[in-house]
Amino acid sequence: MEPARGGTVTASLTLPSPAKLNLFLHIVGRRPDGYHELQTLFQFLDFGDDITFTLTPEQPGIRLTDSVSGVPDDENLIVRAAKALAASVSGPLPGVNIGVAKRLPMGGGLGGGSSNAATTLLGLNHLWQLNLPIDELAELGLALGADVPVFVRGRAAFGESVGEKLTPANPPEDWFVILKPACNINTGKIFSEEGLTRNTPRIKIAPAFEGDASRYRNDCEDVVRKLYPEVNRSLEWLAQFGPARLTGTGACIFGRFPTESAARIIWESKPSGVTGFVAKGVNSSPLHKKLTELK
Repeated sequence: MEPARGGTVTASLTLPSPAKLNLFLHIVGRRPDGYHELQTLFQFLDFGDDITFTLTPEQPGIRLTDSVSGVPDDENLIVRAAKALAASVSGPLPGVNIGVAKRLPMGGGLGGGSSNAATTLLGLNHLWQLNLPIDELAELGLALGADVPVFVRGRAAFGESVGEKLTPANPPEDWFVILKPACNINTGKIFSEEGLTRNTPRIKIAPAFEGDASRYRNDCEDVVRKLYPEVNRSLEWLAQFGPARLTGTGACIFGRFPTESAARIIWESKPSGVTGFVAKGVNSSPLHKKLTELK
């Protein structure tokens, strides 16, 4: 622990911050505190942001070197995660500069901010040599957002409660076309809509492992389609080639394909004005794979 917490050698580390998909998202109830009870199936993608951490023993403090447009640095989940981790241990820590190469769209339902927070918790736990266990890091992450724990734990999972109660899962690792319509969706607005389905029957864990079964859906999708015509048009277009679905509360949508070549053929014909990418679904987080290589 001592070299990282009190040494003079600057260490630098670049780690992936992957996207996630909600392969389905069922709203099964509403709690007295107003939060919605969910059942969902999380899977990671082999695509996302990159975050670089550079320790600065001679300069204390946490600094974000790449600001995100529209998000004050102090409110960025990266900075909040770093500060939460530092506050959870005693004693001085080296300062750190944190740079972000953003690829994931904000407000897309891909978990970009939550993933950034998890990468920060795991990355600084490694660089600062704190050796905090995953359970403790996941608890810190939950205070930052309901999706942070699945990124901290790094396994595809069946999620319940507000999404933080996780059971490891192994959905098929297929290829996906991800489309981002030209709109930004307010999650709070979607969950407050009167027309939102809130009483989908609960399912048992085992069927969720089957992945993208036709009886599963995203309960937010109908509301999002009505409020955001851009999403509706993109879903209708992608549905020509197979089942298409919203991830989270959107705005990103996805279609599943058995091979990369099949996905790229569809990607090349996407409508103008729609951005996105092609990626492979993976059940083990690229972040955890990278950290394992460093051990």
